[in-house]
Amino acid sequence: MLTRRNFLKNTIKGIVLIGAGNTLQSFAADSFILPDRKKVKLRFALASDGHFGEAKTTYFDNHKRMVQWLNKEQSRRGIDFSVINGDLFHNDPKLLPEVKSTWDQLSMPYYVSHGNHDMVEEETWQQAFGMAWHHAFEVEDTAFLILNTADITGKYICPDLSWTKEQLQKYQHKKQLFVFMHITPVKWTEHGIDCPELVEMFSAQQNLKGVFHGHDHIEDGMKEKNGKHYFWDAHIAGSWGTPYYGYRIVEILESGEVLSYQVNPNVKQPVNNTKI
Repeated sequence: MLTRRNFLKNTIKGIVLIGAGNTLQSFAADSFILPDRKKVKLRFALASDGHFGEAKTTYFDNHKRMVQWLNKEQSRRGIDFSVINGDLFHNDPKLLPEVKSTWDQLSMPYYVSHGNHDMVEEETWQQAFGMAWHHAFEVEDTAFLILNTADITGKYICPDLSWTKEQLQKYQHKKQLFVFMHITPVKWTEHGIDCPELVEMFSAQQNLKGVFHGHDHIEDGMKEKNGKHYFWDAHIAGSWGTPYYGYRIVEILESGEVLSYQVNPNVKQPVNNTKI
């Protein structure tokens, strides 16, 4: 029964979410239609927080399902690459070979970011995945940066600002640029940290279209700051978070627009979507 008290409570909650720049609302069953695949220039997927090896969790089955879901995306609409955005394993470096062999079953190329639970030396990480904790790559007229947000002990840190500034300048003439980093650089979630210099650089980067995070398992939406969009993708596994395990899709259209939507594989429609 909808009482006045419940009505006021829900109204206030809605105002708070809107004020925070969050877009976690669900969409009606017939409100979302994917663009013609021929109009999609580049398509990639993001998933994070597998916590492979965490005790008393179904991490093995969760990883198996996520690989199957992403491979199904690849077979149906195509995926150019995926990004596993941090916390691939849970603390123990001995888990690294096994989790890598799991992700090697993906049918598309994949990249990884270093998370606070990935407690392994950078040299070992680089030997396993062929990329350092800070990494840049490009696909035609689009550039991508992967930034590190934790040290080997799991302490939250801001990314290497000098390296990031150099890469942002290097790729400023690309049509669009995207950033992947495990922990958000704005303390607007319980587990975020403030990196004001980094945010200032992001705000000034005209071709920056999106910054993508993991870490906050309960977050699966988007927040906006200074005209830039910051996204989350829930979680692959772990002992807490959203009541579903999901991933995020990004489609760069021929028109220059960018469409991003969060997927709960157990329902037909996206959890949310944003067009930039």
